[in-house]
Amino acid sequence: MSALFTPLAIRGIEMRNRLWVSPMCQYSAVEGVPNDWHHVHLAQFAAGGAGLVIAEATAVSPEGRISPQDAGLWTDAQAEAWRPIVTALRARGAVAGVQLGHAGRKASTSAPLSGARGSVSVADGGWRTVAPSALAYADFDEPAALDAEGVEKVVTDFADAARRAVRAGFQVLELHAAHGYLLHQFLSPLTNHRDDAYGGSFENRARLLVRVTEAVRRAAPEAAVFVRFSATDAAEGGWSVDDTVAASRLVAAAGADLIDVSSGGLVPHQHIVPGPGYQVEYAATVRRETGLLVSAVGMIDDPALAENVVADGRADAVMSGREWLRDPHYALRAAAALGADSPAPAQYLRAY
Repeated sequence: MSALFTPLAIRGIEMRNRLWVSPMCQYSAVEGVPNDWHHVHLAQFAAGGAGLVIAEATAVSPEGRISPQDAGLWTDAQAEAWRPIVTALRARGAVAGVQLGHAGRKASTSAPLSGARGSVSVADGGWRTVAPSALAYADFDEPAALDAEGVEKVVTDFADAARRAVRAGFQVLELHAAHGYLLHQFLSPLTNHRDDAYGGSFENRARLLVRVTEAVRRAAPEAAVFVRFSATDAAEGGWSVDDTVAASRLVAAAGADLIDVSSGGLVPHQHIVPGPGYQVEYAATVRRETGLLVSAVGMIDDPALAENVVADGRADAVMSGREWLRDPHYALRAAAALGADSPAPAQYLRAY
């Protein structure tokens, strides 16, 4: 029996297999509202056999968008637009998830599809960004440091977005605390220079993420809550794997069900050497040290590698991104390669 194609249940929500689709920004929404592109883009992965499909980083507030073209969940209209997309995913056998995020100092930037780079001015539809401290990323515009009221708004925005997500039918909510976005910015001493209850010590820097996790758990008691961490900043003096282990224990106590382990994204001078499975050992460390459910990411593009990661106990599930873009039927291909029962819809079984 294939370990990769063994079901996994979290809070009574059963994923039919452990080969999942990572959130991938599409930069194709208008005023935060998803559309037909998102519908077809995501539904194809469910038809392709994914156990869980997580929709792109979805902003909890207008100022939390990476770009003006990001999807959102800060209005009821956005939640209603997500509803048919979620229905399509679930009708095709996948569990539907969404990544809730706030870009912090990396917000209000040009979408990659535009060919431009850098901050978008207010005159061109951008906005003043916020962060734990007034420290810019690379040559982006300098953010405003969040005051106490602003911090409270972040907690409220995540909780409100979680409620809307559940009303839209999402069963998995992933909190984006990785890749240099706001929650990660609070975690790392490289970007958090505060001297209040949210800065300084490890416990203080983790406080906002813990509060957000608690608030989302209260807002969505039946949902599975994941937290995505960058296991390391890959830069001197930054967030470390040991920090990730400790923070994983804190968010688990606050109500998180699974830790999704990535790396990097906080500072431009990071040093990362990518390759097949290059982040798996970070996930394995978190799993070994905490006993928590963990997913692994990072160029896991080969079915045999994905199978080994789960079978060897280095992670409980595998998330891939670009491989699903190259082959929206990645899970069907993987099942065939591993000799597992195919998750193909009845309409496709003639091909298997």
